[in-house]
Amino acid sequence: MRLIIYNGKGGVGKTSVSVATALRLAQKGHRTMLMSVDTAHSVGDSLDVRLGPEIVNVAPNLDALEIDIVHEMKTKWNSISEYLQAFMLSQGLDGITADEMAILPGMEMVAALLYVLTFEKEGRYDVVVIDTAPTGETLRLLSFPDVSNWYIDKVFAVVSRLMGLARMTIGHMVDFPLPTKEVMDSVMVLKDQMKQVKRILEDPENTTVRLVLNPERMAINETRRSYSYMCLYNKNVECLIVNKVIPADADGEFMKTKLSEQDGYMKMIDESFSGLKVMKAYLMNTEVRGRDRLCMLADQIFGDSDPIETYSSESPMKFSTGPDGLTELRIKMPFVPKDQVELFKGKENTIIIHAGSQKRTVSLPTSLSGADVVGADFGGQALIVKFRKE
Repeated sequence: MRLIIYNGKGGVGKTSVSVATALRLAQKGHRTMLMSVDTAHSVGDSLDVRLGPEIVNVAPNLDALEIDIVHEMKTKWNSISEYLQAFMLSQGLDGITADEMAILPGMEMVAALLYVLTFEKEGRYDVVVIDTAPTGETLRLLSFPDVSNWYIDKVFAVVSRLMGLARMTIGHMVDFPLPTKEVMDSVMVLKDQMKQVKRILEDPENTTVRLVLNPERMAINETRRSYSYMCLYNKNVECLIVNKVIPADADGEFMKTKLSEQDGYMKMIDESFSGLKVMKAYLMNTEVRGRDRLCMLADQIFGDSDPIETYSSESPMKFSTGPDGLTELRIKMPFVPKDQVELFKGKENTIIIHAGSQKRTVSLPTSLSGADVVGADFGGQALIVKFRKE
């Protein structure tokens, strides 16, 4: 199953590009799912159809879904939701507040990832297109399998082992409910599902990220950061789509001034992202809404080509043996100054990388169990970490 994730700064036209891509994929005969995980859903508005938390067929070969976390909590994670509500009530919160507090931050992301896993297992779709929230939220979405695995291993596994004793002893003395076996089982199932999701997300041939930006300085700078952080989380960024480009034949003094400014930004994009495929979509004189306008947008971006194509299948994180016989971990890290990167040896066969505003714990393969980190440096816009195993 092909998974295409669109991301970019708010306001760059990411939703329009996502929907246009999904429409073109469906027209090419691919069974397509278009999924929105942005809480400010606008996929339905773009298509001029009413969407909700249930899968809806919106065109031949095209289904769509807007994640509603309240619906997901009630239908998918009822035992966890009920426990969290009971815990909140035990701490003095009233019913309405307890319901709201039981929806933890990031649960929309979990729901989206579980849908991806379900779609892969069912074989119902050839391709899934995800319209994500702006960059920061999407980074949390893509890093969730790693984070959730750590929390479940370190916290819930210990709690699970203590539950039998706790219910017979302290369970009669504390003023909050203890999680039931059903709740703990649900959490452990979630852990297993996140492992499978991680495998899907880190498959560079089938799962790719496409970054949408406008020819403007702020959008370019945020896209640079997004590209770097996607690489840190081992996600394959395959191309850029520069949206709302002013046509070269635009009339008027104001537009000529904007064109001159835009030329400088387009040069900046070409120089910054020289290794990526760059596609363009031009500024339209009306709102990009409805299938006709979306198809025009798809024509500009893809022409006669098939959007299911993978433009780059290179994983940003690779292990190899260096010329000195040491094992090397090479992580693509463009636009990150050397002085903004910190490297630590973690526990239980891990290393911790702190780059800019992001920190990631990288699990090492079992072949490097007990290996020592003997050096780290930058080369070719990549962080290279060297290991020696006795």
